[in-house]
Amino acid sequence: MRKIITTLNDHNDSLFILIKSLSKSEKRQFKLYVGRLVGNSEAKFLQLFEFLDKEKTYDEKAILKSGIVTKTQLSNLKAHLYRQLLISLRLTPAHQNIRVQIREQLDFATILYQKGLYKQSLKILDKAKSMALENEEKNVAYEIVELEKIIETQYITRSIATRADELAVQAKSLSEQNVMASKLSNLSLQLYSIMLKTGYVKSDKEKQELTDYFDGHLPNYDYDLLNFREKMWLYKAHLWYSFLIQDFLSCYKYADRYVRLFDENPLMIKQNPVFYLKGIHYLLESLFYLKHESKFREALEKLTTVKENPNFPKGDNLDTLLFLYTSSNRFNHRFMIGEFKDGENLVKEVLTGLKSPKYRIDEHHVMIFYYKMASLYFGAGDNIKCIEYCQKIINNHSLKSREDLMCFSRILNLIAHYEAGKDYHLESLLRSTYKFLIKMDDMHEVQKEMIKFVRNLGDIYPHELKAEFKKLHTTLKQYEDDPYERRAFLYLDVLSWLESKIENRPVADVIKEKAQKLIR
Repeated sequence: MRKIITTLNDHNDSLFILIKSLSKSEKRQFKLYVGRLVGNSEAKFLQLFEFLDKEKTYDEKAILKSGIVTKTQLSNLKAHLYRQLLISLRLTPAHQNIRVQIREQLDFATILYQKGLYKQSLKILDKAKSMALENEEKNVAYEIVELEKIIETQYITRSIATRADELAVQAKSLSEQNVMASKLSNLSLQLYSIMLKTGYVKSDKEKQELTDYFDGHLPNYDYDLLNFREKMWLYKAHLWYSFLIQDFLSCYKYADRYVRLFDENPLMIKQNPVFYLKGIHYLLESLFYLKHESKFREALEKLTTVKENPNFPKGDNLDTLLFLYTSSNRFNHRFMIGEFKDGENLVKEVLTGLKSPKYRIDEHHVMIFYYKMASLYFGAGDNIKCIEYCQKIINNHSLKSREDLMCFSRILNLIAHYEAGKDYHLESLLRSTYKFLIKMDDMHEVQKEMIKFVRNLGDIYPHELKAEFKKLHTTLKQYEDDPYERRAFLYLDVLSWLESKIENRPVADVIKEKAQKLIR
């Protein structure tokens, strides 16, 4: 696959991005598909496809200069090519999932109905409905039942009375199940939105407001009547609520139920592989916060070997998610056990993956990986490398949605400069870090105490440092078990760093010693 998107125009052209995302087999399939259409061997849309396929960047002037199409025709030709590519992809075996197959059968049945071939249409619909129900595709199953009802009013049979009752009951049941799934998925989505907008709750007042919202929007249900899809959304809603209130034991409980739900229904893994991978990732995240190393290792092994299952689907999106989740949790495992040394190979592997066109990693996740790399090098005592990766985050002016990441990157960068003895940069760094911190919209108490320390650091004499470190440690220690403050220490283990300065020990030794006491 060629290198994707190198200019601003590339980002804005959907057709070019789609073409560059195609694998060799998908390109071959498209050309075979076009070849089946009589007279298309010299079609302009195929010429445009071959031209764009060879280009590294999208350049409209170059397209017009090629003589394939005029400026007035270009927009329509691009739209036509885009549609033909989607039709070809729909026909590709790799994309023939169960949803596409059911939809295809519904389309066939609709065509037969429109031709007045009611019996044939009903036969196909019955088969499609069975597939939909078996695979928990209840929205399309409801559509099928509604079409069956329409046809039955025109195709009179002796069994119409019982058939009408049967379809009415089925439609009512599917409607109720779809409404329940919709309410639960809406709640899950709203909680995720709250996570992105405001983050974790920061006070008892915020926690109560969130609990009232959750209780008010959670529909009444009979658990024994819930099917797979409703249970999945129920667990996910509870999972996001638990993350928001930082109840990590509850996070683990619902993440575990979520994953086991899939494991007990292997067909659903095949139909919903993205949800399954996300579930394992949620499980790993909750175990990381709980410091449960043995269960974490088990879940990480499960994630890394999922691809070996011959029934697990293949696809670019799944490969990207597997890379993202596996790499992130390999870093987290090192942090959990306090193992910072010899992490160079992991860093190289991840950097190679981030640069690979195979994985389309968004900028937000790239920055998170840089912070993990900076933290790994800081723990290993390589402060120069730590500074290098902190700077990559600090210099990214488009990272507005993760103010907390920018905050701790700057603090870590400052500490790493101090540790590396780069005193000639320290004064300007102190000023810029302080200016950034005071502009933050919403700070934890830990961040506020760090601001005070940073503000006064330039006035502290070298012989006074140890006493100041002890003061800051005493102040911050009171927040270590505070439910609304402890997350700050997951970003940056400033307590361990302070202890290392007070005790004149490497920070890695302090963190590892703590980890051995905490992990299970």
